[in-house]
Amino acid sequence: MAVAELPAARRVSGRRRWVPPWPRAGRVLAAVRALDDRVDNWVERHRNPRLDPFFYRLSSAADHGLLWTALGGLRSARAGDPVPGLRLGAAMGIESALTNGPIKACFRRIRPPHQPDGPLPYGMHRPRTSAFPSGHATSAFTAATLLSQGTNLGPLYFGLAGLVASSRVYTRMHHASDVLAGAALGLAFGQIAKRLLPMHPRSGPPGTG
Repeated sequence: MAVAELPAARRVSGRRRWVPPWPRAGRVLAAVRALDDRVDNWVERHRNPRLDPFFYRLSSAADHGLLWTALGGLRSARAGDPVPGLRLGAAMGIESALTNGPIKACFRRIRPPHQPDGPLPYGMHRPRTSAFPSGHATSAFTAATLLSQGTNLGPLYFGLAGLVASSRVYTRMHHASDVLAGAALGLAFGQIAKRLLPMHPRSGPPGTG
């Protein structure tokens, strides 16, 4: 079902929150909506209860960047240096404030309509922010970009980021375009953060941590 077909208002915490249909008319946004529909339909056809625990728990683990903060702490512990973890935490905090504040406020896209009523499986929380862009995807690719600096584990970090981003579509929290935009935004944030808060000294040789 396309997002634009949903009603323009929904009740949140006892009050009506008016949300403009999104995407609006236009060739580009119509193509985005068609992509979202195709991906949503594909995921629904291939949904498997045996995959639910993995994707729901992975998505929950990445709430508020906790998964990435833990990986940053692990990297600091292995290096015996608190700086990488602190810099990652600072970058993630700035990224979250921008993504979940002014950036999402510009779009206010409602989430996919297939979320179940009542408590979500495996302790997941139902977000109240705009669906576009995906905050989980943004934080995942911001963190992966930073954690990959000065290490040979970049493919693993980016692979994990891709799984986290995909989990948001699987759990019906986002459409594919939300996740793709979040990933692109996260890559951009990560490149900026690498310059301002480098995880690894530029003069040192690459490590494996």
